[in-house]
This record gives sequence, structure tokens and C-alpha cells, in this order.
Amino acid sequence: MQSLLQFGRNGLRRQAQTQSLAQAWRGYATKELSVRDALNSALDEELSRDDRVFIMGEEVGEYQGAYKITRGLLQKYGAKRVRDTPITEAGFTGIGAGAAFAGLRPVVEFMTFNFAMQAIDQIINSSAKTLYMSAGTISSPIVFRGPNGAAAGVAAQHSQCYAAWYSHVPGLKVLAPYDSEDCRGLLKAAIRDPDPVVFLENEILYGTNFPVDDTIMGKDFTLPIGKAKVQREGKDITLVGFGKMVGYNLDAAKELEKEGISAEVINVRTLKPLDRETIVNSVRKTHRVVCVEEGWPQSGFTAEIVATVNEECFDDLDAPPERVTGAEVPMPYAANLEVAALPQIKDVVRVAKRCMGR
Repeated sequence: MQSLLQFGRNGLRRQAQTQSLAQAWRGYATKELSVRDALNSALDEELSRDDRVFIMGEEVGEYQGAYKITRGLLQKYGAKRVRDTPITEAGFTGIGAGAAFAGLRPVVEFMTFNFAMQAIDQIINSSAKTLYMSAGTISSPIVFRGPNGAAAGVAAQHSQCYAAWYSHVPGLKVLAPYDSEDCRGLLKAAIRDPDPVVFLENEILYGTNFPVDDTIMGKDFTLPIGKAKVQREGKDITLVGFGKMVGYNLDAAKELEKEGISAEVINVRTLKPLDRETIVNSVRKTHRVVCVEEGWPQSGFTAEIVATVNEECFDDLDAPPERVTGAEVPMPYAANLEVAALPQIKDVVRVAKRCMGR
């Protein structure tokens, strides 16, 4: 059987005319699926399932998406369902918010969430607050998605993590997937959700392959919003993170295992509403916790995790909760400084060993 790579973009587009892209992925990648293809197949299935769903953003159509997440969708669904917009985040986000108020289900793509700062009024004051301010009469079923956090070599205006910003806001649901299962299950759940959802992807992970099975590739597969996942079982220390940092924590857990330390890894994946129960239960078992994020330390998302642990299971702790975060500096452009500004696997290992008294 031809591989997916041999099948090629043109062949995939032709096949997409008669079957869903997700079916194409199932036919040519039965064991592994990239994050990019997981997101693409989820969008395809939701566009097919509900004609109220449409995608809008810069270069989502003719260019097939800046990161090719929307590849093949314009050809399959047409320009009314996959809409290229001008370079005006405030404008097209406002149009998306209005469309959601009118009963449609827009998926708004930002080329990077750094550019969503141009549309922050529409995300917060329009989408997040309207259900409350209308006494529950006007809902806003809209998804804001795109890459968040550090990329590579693109400096401060393209590499900021907005997890803490959005998870602070009542009325928003905030998701940060790690692997292909997360991306398919959570994106489909987000599109079906009646509330505004901020969907924080990671550019570095788009090309990463993860194992999938028939259940994950099912057209009705979703994951519950508001539920974390124990990505790895352990008994000595809990490592908490989201997005790319889950992978760092898993790698750190392997290094710690060589020294006889059993680390449990929690994939938060829903930042708001936060699954405090799963985190607390893990810390009560391991009695130690290290929280990891790319964002800045002050008022960061990991500060909320540490506060939760202190409030809910202080008496269960055998060591103070620890954090590993990005440096308190705008992202440098130079490669060596970029590495220094971001958490590394060795940092997680070092802090976890300190927490263990090693």
C-alpha cells in the first residue's frame, strides 16, 4: 500500500472530494497521526457534520493554512465555509463573534496567538462576557484556535504563551492539547460546545506523530472539556504541565526513573475549567509536585496549580511545591538566548530532584 507521503498532496485532495480527510488518514496512517493531521481531520469531520460550522482567518483557504492545518478544506467545502480574511484580526474576529451570536459556529484561526492581541476586545468583551450580560439569552459558540507559546527563531512578537491570560477570564473555556488524541478529541468537543473556547496549539508539535487507534479516529470521538489526563503513572513525585511541556515532563520522568524516582505526569489539557481533582489526587499520592510552563513566572498558570495544591492538600506535602517556567524576559531572537529563556528537560529533572531532596 502506498504510504501517505507517497500518496502526496494532490492525491489526497482528489480523494477528499469523495471521502473525508479523516478517512484518508485512517487508510494511510493506521498506527500514527501527526498533530497537524489530527487537527485537520477534526475540522473536516465537524464541517461535514454541522453546516453551521465554518472556518475563517488569514490564508486558511487558498494557501491551505499558514501551517497547513486547513489543507484541502477549501476544495471540499468551498469559499463560504472556508473564508480567507484580510489582515485585520479585530475585524474578522468581530465578524466571527457576530456570526456566533446569530447561531453559526465559527472557527477563527489566528496565525499566532500573539496576533490575537489585536482582537482581544472581541474575544473578551464580546465573546466571553455576552452570555452573562444577556442573562443567558445570547450564547457564543465560537472557537479561537492557533499556535501559542514559543516557536523557534521568531523572537518576542511570535513566541509568547497566553495560557495564563485567557484562563483568567470568566466566560471562556481554555484548552491546550498535547498529542494527536488531545487535538482530535478536544477540537471536536470545542466546536460542539455552546461557549467560546480558546484552543491553544503548539507550532513545534504540528509535525510530531503520536499513536492513534480506531476509537480516536472515530468521527464521533470527543474528549470531555474540564478533565485532565494522567499521562504516566508514578508514586514519588507529580509533574504537571500542558501542551509541549507534557512531552518535556515525560522525558524528564524517564531520566528520573534511571535514578530510582517514579514520576507521575499530569496532562492538564483543559486550563479552564481546571480539573483540580485529578491534580490533587495525584499529589496526595506522591506528596510532591513540580509544575512546568513556558510562560512567565509572575501570575503564571503554574502559580494557580501551586495555589491549588497548597489549599487542597497542604498536609499531604513532604516538600514545597516547585515551578519551572520561562524566564522573566521577552523572547530573545538569538538561538542560545532563546534556549536560556525557556524551560528545558534538564531543568525539570534538576528541580524534581531538589524536591526529592537529592
